Amino acid sequence: MPSWTDTAFSRRLGLGVPIVQGPFGGGLSAVDLAVAVSDAGGLGSFGVHHLDGAGITAVAAAIRARTARPFNLNLWIPFEGSDDIRGDDAAFDAWLDPLRGYFAELGVELPQRPERYSPPFAEQIEALLEARPAVFSFVYGIPAADVLARCRERGIVTLGAATTTAEAVALAAAGVDAVVATGFEAGGHRVSFLRTAEESLTGSLALLPQVADAVRIPVVAAGGIADGRGIAAALALGAQAVQIGTGFLACRESGTHDAHRRALLGPDAGDTGLTRAFSGRLARGLRNRFMREIGSGAVAPYPVQGWLSGRLRAAAIAQGRLDVMSLWCGQSAPLLANASGVPGTIPAAADYLHRLVEQTARVLARFGA
Repeated sequence: MPSWTDTAFSRRLGLGVPIVQGPFGGGLSAVDLAVAVSDAGGLGSFGVHHLDGAGITAVAAAIRARTARPFNLNLWIPFEGSDDIRGDDAAFDAWLDPLRGYFAELGVELPQRPERYSPPFAEQIEALLEARPAVFSFVYGIPAADVLARCRERGIVTLGAATTTAEAVALAAAGVDAVVATGFEAGGHRVSFLRTAEESLTGSLALLPQVADAVRIPVVAAGGIADGRGIAAALALGAQAVQIGTGFLACRESGTHDAHRRALLGPDAGDTGLTRAFSGRLARGLRNRFMREIGSGAVAPYPVQGWLSGRLRAAAIAQGRLDVMSLWCGQSAPLLANASGVPGTIPAAADYLHRLVEQTARVLARFGA
């Protein structure tokens, strides 16, 4: 392999290439995708924050049954009381009110208030530690010191996300093994935890070198990367690896649906915005009617809003209603039009990864690297 693939991060994990597949939440991750990326030499990932302990155990077993390569499991650290938001019937009715018209329009029965809106984090972390993935990545904060210690005991590499230099420094000080510097351009959720997401909107070009200068642990670049030019730039700015989300979400093995994939590869993929409409937390996706109508008013807190909008998802997909469903997408999506080598064709993950490696090598060769 070319020399640029040999970094401290890739050596520690035994990766063929320093490319991490972004871990998607909300059921968009897939065993097929994680396996394909890991087998191709990268780090396959699976977002498990929506699963209970048994679900996490099952996912890890399914990935391990199909590949001997390293893989990553991702959790969301409890943040702003998200692990135990309940609310009474009156609160639930108020949270549901803005969405009632959508339930009627899609022919979906109004939901009843659940006992919980998300699985308990304590149950999730125990299952993850027992599963022993090669990497435990996390967002929205820093795990407790005892969790990090237990990861070290089990040989699990910890990978925390930062949207500011201060967050990266906090992660390093806590003993986290590596940090993902996540620029404003990234699709999906803005995972800030020291300041509000709206106050933490630094772009990758500015964020990455600042983080690389501020910490001694490996830095993984994320946000705005979809081809070899982005990878080469990230390496030049101090990254030891890159994390790509939108590009792998567009691949045929991802857990999303073809309408979403084709939107990522289509002519309007550059029209993204930040919204709290779908989950209650700020996230980037393709603009649509739901984002405009619901995002313009007050929304329920996370994870309540995500639970409520999730009740609409299956019907929206079945009816082809792109105007109602979340279409997570980063600002790099317009670079994906030829991701498969055939314009407009949905790529296979391994083919996409191999093209990334070839493109990066060509770019670096121009500069004698």
